[in-house]
Amino acid sequence: MRVVEAKGGPAQVVAEMAARVVQRGGTVIFPTDTVYGIGCDPLTARAVARIFALKNRPAHKPLSLHLASVEELLEYAPGNAFARELADSFMPGPLTTIVRRPPHVERTVTAGADTLGLRVPKHALCRAILERCGPLAATSANLSGLPAYTGDSFATELPDADLFIDDGPTPLGAESTVVDVSGAVPRLVREGAISVVMLEHVLGRIELPDDRLRGPG
Repeated sequence: MRVVEAKGGPAQVVAEMAARVVQRGGTVIFPTDTVYGIGCDPLTARAVARIFALKNRPAHKPLSLHLASVEELLEYAPGNAFARELADSFMPGPLTTIVRRPPHVERTVTAGADTLGLRVPKHALCRAILERCGPLAATSANLSGLPAYTGDSFATELPDADLFIDDGPTPLGAESTVVDVSGAVPRLVREGAISVVMLEHVLGRIELPDDRLRGPG
């Protein structure tokens, strides 16, 4: 795995390095505002399969698409009022929004599911990479079952990607909140940097996982 120290360096140079790897069908570990991600070209099936293999990721757990802009995200969710409200309030930022999978997105990315997770990170270097590479099919850069990598120290348990872009600790150091808005009622999948209270302020009452109790208020 090639390691590039990106802290303080020109973002466009780093983004070009990432683009060359992605265009060759490779995998890249990159920083975001939450945790480090591992990503690839979503249209290259062997690269998508390699991410699953490198992480030892269960075949039923989908990847998400990381996008460079809110406008691009909304193109993947036309007419979805919940997705637009979340985008207006929290994006770019630490939120993954699950929508219906558009027909042009391969099922290999979504692990066969009819839904798709979408992210627009608030991280300058990450955005530069996404602008240069296009959307990346991605997930957190850790072996399955281990904590997500936040850049505090080099982790030997990182998957063996083709390129690791080391930008130091991530700003938030916590995983994104995940909300499913593919149906009639928004549903919390995972609470992360954005709280349930913040979500309900925008969406109204949302469904919670069965194992999570709603607090007072």
